[in-house]
Amino acid sequence: MTADATGTALWPITLNPSTNPASPERRAEILADPGFGRYFTDNMVRAKWTEEAGWHDAELVPYGPLMLDPATNFVHYGQSIFEGLKAYRHADGSIVTFRPHMNAGRFKRSARRLAMAELPDELFVGSIEALVRQDHAWVPEGSEKSLYLRPFMFSTEVGLGVRPGNAYEYMLIASPAGAYFPRGVKPVNVWLSDDYVRAADGGTGEAKCAGNYAASLIAQAEASAHGCDQVVWLDAVERRWIEEMGGMNLYFVMGSGDGARLVTPSLTGTLLPGITRDSLLTIAADLGIRANEERISVDDWRDGCANGDITEVFACGTAAVITPVGQAKSRNGSWQVGSGESGPVTMRLRQALLDIQTGEAHDKHAWLHPIVSA
Repeated sequence: MTADATGTALWPITLNPSTNPASPERRAEILADPGFGRYFTDNMVRAKWTEEAGWHDAELVPYGPLMLDPATNFVHYGQSIFEGLKAYRHADGSIVTFRPHMNAGRFKRSARRLAMAELPDELFVGSIEALVRQDHAWVPEGSEKSLYLRPFMFSTEVGLGVRPGNAYEYMLIASPAGAYFPRGVKPVNVWLSDDYVRAADGGTGEAKCAGNYAASLIAQAEASAHGCDQVVWLDAVERRWIEEMGGMNLYFVMGSGDGARLVTPSLTGTLLPGITRDSLLTIAADLGIRANEERISVDDWRDGCANGDITEVFACGTAAVITPVGQAKSRNGSWQVGSGESGPVTMRLRQALLDIQTGEAHDKHAWLHPIVSA
């Protein structure tokens, strides 16, 4: 096995990179305006698992299409999970990722919940190192630009039968990402869904599986029909408790100034345990802002905005880091959050996290994982 910059063992990955990569001119054209998830780097990583051999044949190969039998298990029964994280180019030219071992741990928990083979941490992190090193020229420069990394895994057994597959494939692809808010951070309007739920106790809410996102699309369409950017999920039993927003966790700012404190919905088993969410709990403490995990109801949110107890609301996740919420709507009315604009606590937290990720602030929690040296 090889090792990363900290001496941690990594899974050996055979390198068979593309012999026909994008030209420097084409790559520069893409990196000037990459958007999100529109373009992909020259290569990808793949590895296989079977009951007989375990994980094997880990290799870096040219990015390209998959060849699948029509009876491939995951197409019919949905054994498919994924993760999302980023690589950042610092001002000195070095390249890092942010807390990849937390993503590796969540990936294993998702696999366990869907009765899939669990991917070793050293293969998860090793694949990221191999792909970023090979395609390092695709990591864009800029304060809010990054290389988005998408690890995913699916069942490859051929045959129809409602049971766990006996073969799996792990893959990693990468896509350059521009600033999520290129014209400045803008608050979103959200729709509180009464008709649909994301997850229930005993379900797959904590897993990052493809089916969760497929099931969310109808509620997102409902939100759009009501003039909203995102859907907010409520609990499955009482339809009263706030859970999360789309694919992001939510935070509420109570009060203002030195007395401000943060509240985020507790992890009950139906929410995705976000890595950005976890990081913000720590950063809040660093900044002297009290932060708690507790249940928040729709009434708490509406009444808190009306009486001024809730001054800001924001969502957090890998793609946007932090997204302010300006207005909430439901079948029972709508209400504005604070001034309807991005609040000072929200923006302070957002900048503090970005500064760590981009190397502008000291990484005192050792969250950055170095891949390419300056």
